[in-house]
Amino acid sequence: MVKRKSERGISKKDDAKLFAWLATFFTIIGFIIALILRRENGYVMYYAKQGLVLFVGFVIGGIFQFIPIIGQLFLLFVVILWVLAWVNALSGEKRKTWLVQELAEKIKF
Repeated sequence: MVKRKSERGISKKDDAKLFAWLATFFTIIGFIIALILRRENGYVMYYAKQGLVLFVGFVIGGIFQFIPIIGQLFLLFVVILWVLAWVNALSGEKRKTWLVQELAEKIKF
């Protein structure tokens, strides 16, 4: 089976994986980029919504980081979920990132 390559030499699936990864890696900035450039791509938007949820998690973690132990543990938890979202975005499949996807599914636009 031969993959069709675009003019740049990157397949559409690889392009979608790249944008999905960028959307999770750069959280809010990645969400905005995905919303502007790849809004019609369901795979990219699936992970862009997760990036938005992770951004909110980082904001909450930043607020609570001044509470000894609890704040740092919450922030560590969000970082672990963030890394899991990267791996899932690069998989090429719509995989649920625990807790993040449940919240992301509530985002409608």
